[in-house]
Amino acid sequence: MGKMLVKRIRQGNNSTLSKIYVDDVLLCYGLEDAVREMKIKGETAIPSGGYRLAFNTYGAMNARYKRKFPEIHQGMVEIKGIPNYSYVYIHIGNNIGDTAGCLLVGESWELIDGDYELRRSKKAYLALYQKLIRLMVEEQVEIEVSDAVME
Repeated sequence: MGKMLVKRIRQGNNSTLSKIYVDDVLLCYGLEDAVREMKIKGETAIPSGGYRLAFNTYGAMNARYKRKFPEIHQGMVEIKGIPNYSYVYIHIGNNIGDTAGCLLVGESWELIDGDYELRRSKKAYLALYQKLIRLMVEEQVEIEVSDAVME
């Protein structure tokens, strides 16, 4: 079984920065909204825990990514099984204004006015997506979201 780990490492005012590993190899950084006890729709990080990844081939974002990356796109990678969350995707974006509860990816990060921002998101997304689709075609891929170890 394939394994993706989102290891949270830093908390900004309203943002959460993580390192993303696939099968124990560091691939990129992740950005989410703030970790909160009580969920605020579109402004709360994914609760820590284990989930599974699946392709979602419906909706406007899927259509947009299919046009943008026609040679590789097979559907949005959705994080399934999160209690009280739906349509949580891994996608391109630079700051918490782009997240809406989803997981953004980037090759590097900066701290700007108390919150984390990602850089070179498209490049990181393409690398992660291609790795994940190879795994997802062959087997189920689990994702572990962990904020147990802040660096």
